[in-house]
Amino acid sequence: MNIKDTSEIWETLSSRRPFQGAKTAVDSDEVRMPDGSTARRDYQVHPGSVCVLALDEDGRVLVLSQYRHPVRRRLWELPAGLLDVPGENPLLGAQRELYEEAHAKAEDWRVLVDFYASPGGSDEAIRVFLARGVSEADGERYSESGSEEADMEVTWVPLAELVRGVLAGELGNPGLVTGVLALSAALAGEGGVDALRPALAPWPARPYEA
Repeated sequence: MNIKDTSEIWETLSSRRPFQGAKTAVDSDEVRMPDGSTARRDYQVHPGSVCVLALDEDGRVLVLSQYRHPVRRRLWELPAGLLDVPGENPLLGAQRELYEEAHAKAEDWRVLVDFYASPGGSDEAIRVFLARGVSEADGERYSESGSEEADMEVTWVPLAELVRGVLAGELGNPGLVTGVLALSAALAGEGGVDALRPALAPWPARPYEA
């Protein structure tokens, strides 16, 4: 049984943008439903994101702690960031975030998993990369006045401990939750992580130039 998501577009009768922020916006569309009626759909317009699950030779994952104001919590997360440039290669974006947030680089990159953050209310698509052969980046550590990176705590945690925390409800960042569970599944599957997609695998949700 071949189960996979498929592309489909319902007719949009009108569209307006009541809010435009620095990085994201909110669109309000009038959509024709299958029975001929219409319905309004309000959703966040988002450029997309990348996350990096950096794994060392001891089975530990690089994570960082960051305050997230909308949920009023400090969350443990993977290095991550927005795809600020339209059509940006997500691998380059992931490499940039690993450098900026952890001052690290990696030799081996693969696509771990793709997902939509909240498809009922946002078009944000997220690609999580697996990065191995991780080492300290060259040059001075990235810094930007007033940036959130200055408040981050960065550490390495065993994968098994992160899985335990996810299943116990102690860790709730979607990139981290999806990434660590996907990696656990990949490690248990046939071929292990070597069976994962290459780093430049197509991403229909966010087409890009390789």
